[in-house]
Formats: sequence, C-alpha cells, structure tokens
Amino acid sequence: MADKLGQLGHHNKLPAESQNHLLSSPIASEHVSPALSPLFDKRGSISTQRTSISDITRRTNSLCLTEASTPLKLAMKRVTRPKGSYRLTDFIIHRTLGTGSFGRVHLVQSKHNLRFYAIKVLSKERVVKMKQVEHTNNERHMLSAVQHPFIINLWGTFQDASNLYMVMDFIHGGELFTLLRRSNRFPDPVAKFYAAEVALALHYLHGLDIIYRDLKPENILLNHDGHIKVTDFGFAKECSNTTWTLCGTPDYLAPEIINQQRYNKSVDWYALGILIFEMLSGFPPFHQADGNHAVLYEKILAGPTYIRWPSAFNALATDLIMKLLESDPSKRYGNLRNGSRDVFHHEWFKEVNWEMLLNRQITAPYIPNISGEGDASAFDFYPEDNVAAAYGLPAPDPYGKDFPEFEYAGKSL
Repeated sequence: MADKLGQLGHHNKLPAESQNHLLSSPIASEHVSPALSPLFDKRGSISTQRTSISDITRRTNSLCLTEASTPLKLAMKRVTRPKGSYRLTDFIIHRTLGTGSFGRVHLVQSKHNLRFYAIKVLSKERVVKMKQVEHTNNERHMLSAVQHPFIINLWGTFQDASNLYMVMDFIHGGELFTLLRRSNRFPDPVAKFYAAEVALALHYLHGLDIIYRDLKPENILLNHDGHIKVTDFGFAKECSNTTWTLCGTPDYLAPEIINQQRYNKSVDWYALGILIFEMLSGFPPFHQADGNHAVLYEKILAGPTYIRWPSAFNALATDLIMKLLESDPSKRYGNLRNGSRDVFHHEWFKEVNWEMLLNRQITAPYIPNISGEGDASAFDFYPEDNVAAAYGLPAPDPYGKDFPEFEYAGKSL
C-alpha cells in the first residue's frame, strides 16, 4: 500500500479496518501490556543549578542551520503574539495534571471563551531557593518566541505574591512516556513517525539558535490528533557560542555534558538517538536498572560500541542511532557540514514526506480516545490537597522582582 510517508513494504500493510491510519498502532501491536512496564518510573532532570525540566543554547557560527540545509523550506522566525492579560479569576480550576519540585500543573477552563488550558503554577520561593530563576525566566522567554506545530503554545504568564503562572495548551493525549510503557516498545514505523516529528521540532528550535537539552518521552505530549507537542522548556537558553551547564536527564546526557566540556546544539541530536533506541526497545541504550548514575555515565562515555542491540532492530535504524550517538560531536549527525540535512536524508527516513508531516497531513499511528474537550483521562490522578485555595492570597512578596516579565496579577502584603 502506498501511504503518505512513501512506499511501505507488503509486511507493513495495514488491516482493512485500520487503513485510514498511516502506521499500525502501537496499542494494537503484539507488545501490548495492560499495565505500565516495571522497567522504571518517570525520570527527573538534573542540573548543576539543581533540578528543573529543560534547557537550550545557541549554535556556534561555524555550525549554522539554514533553510537550505534541509529538504524543508521553513520560516525560522520568532513570533510576536498579542500580549494578553490574565488573572487567576479568569479560570475555573478542574484538576491536577502533574506535580513537580516547584508546584503543579492544573487543567483549567477559561470563563470567557470556555476553552480548556493547562496552567503551570510555580512557587516563587521554591524556584529561588533551588536556584532556578534563570531557567524559569528562560522558559517563559523561549516559549514566547516560538510557534511550531509540534511545540506547545504559551498563551500568557502572570504572577501573584507567592506563585508564577504559565497558561499553555491543554494537550489531551498525555505523555508519549505513558504510551511507550503500555506498549513496551513501538514497531519500527511508529517509532519513525514520532522521531520524525521530534526532528522537525529540533530543526526549528536550532534555526532560532535554541537548544533543547531535555528530550525524553516524558517531555513529549500527544495531541488530540495523535501528533506530538514538545513541552517543558525550563532549561531553555540562548547562547551565541557554546555552553557548559550540566543539565538534562541522566539517560539522555551526551558524553561532552558528562565530561563538563563546552557543548552546542549537537547534544539534542544525540538525545534523538537515545529516544529512537528507547522507542524501539522499550529502554534507553545505557539504562542502569539500579539507578546508579556513576555506572550509567561510565557506559555513556564508553560509547555506542558497548550497546547491546536487540536482534529485531531495523538495520537502518541502528545505523542512524550509531551516527547520532557518535561520542565525538565533530563527527555526529546533525552537527556536520550539512547540518540537519544528514538526519532528514538518512535512509531510515527515506519514505517520510516531510512537508506533509509538518502540515499534519499524515494520520498519526495512535489517536487518543478523547471523550470531550476537557477529558484528562490520559493523565494520572494526584491528590488535590486543596492547594488551589491558597493561590492568589495576599502575602509578603520578596521575590517578585526576580521575574519581571511575569505580569503582576495579585496583592502583596
């Protein structure tokens, strides 16, 4: 069957009832498990400035991405969204979607347009004490400057005496992490679909001199149509040359980050290689089951030649992963003379129609089962603990000056 990614072989033909899908659904594969895999739980990120969620840097002058370096003609422009003013009273808080070190994310509904959004609420005191002021301000700055089909939208920010608030899209389908754990591993075409969309998002960010340093399934959400949205820009950073901050998720750290060497955007392409491996096998290539980071880092520094490759891996996928996991950044795919074109033109992606994929004209392999606009069933349940009752209350505000771009919408004492 000729599909929108190109010619699939006979063995990849879809059953009659699923021919409206581009790829066979991972939920319908032979690897399905009714429960989450016991391999490991959601992974936290690390930073030499304590823990946060994401990170970014500018490209070096010698490693510039241009529109001509890929098969896509993309406008690499920062966006200027109309600046809206938001207050907590504009929303009805329904439930918690996730929790973290600094606060939590809530599903909310606008009282004005009745649309559902996700609001990230961060405790200013915790952000300051854990030395994440720069990362938090960078997250707001980065998300305000980007607009892409596969990156989450930030609609506005505000603060009160105690908290910061970020109003973002509500993405119905939950995390790719959850889908992967339930599926154990993805068939090759399914992993390719998600990897291709991630590659497009990385290419766009790099074109704006942004490096995303915390790529992992937990930071990839599935929209109602099954396409991805990259989220969590807490480590987002612009850099005119290179940077050296140790941050990210241990399983996904490039060797140069572990060695505390200066690095550039090539660490994102390295992480894409880790992601492809994890989607195809169910676990990262250097995964340490006992959580011993010292041993994990030793494996990463030893390089891809020490990876135990599953026999079922597609040979082309293995080749691309090896080129992305190259320990020497100067030899790594995505960081060579041709930039991202080497990744897009690799044989594993041969059948991908990049323009159609960018325009979301290709049916996703898995469509979340959504019952309505406010359906949050794809997310775990968390104790509410009546935390929302404390939002917006008058209180001393010693930290408001540290977040100047967050509009003030509350009273202090």
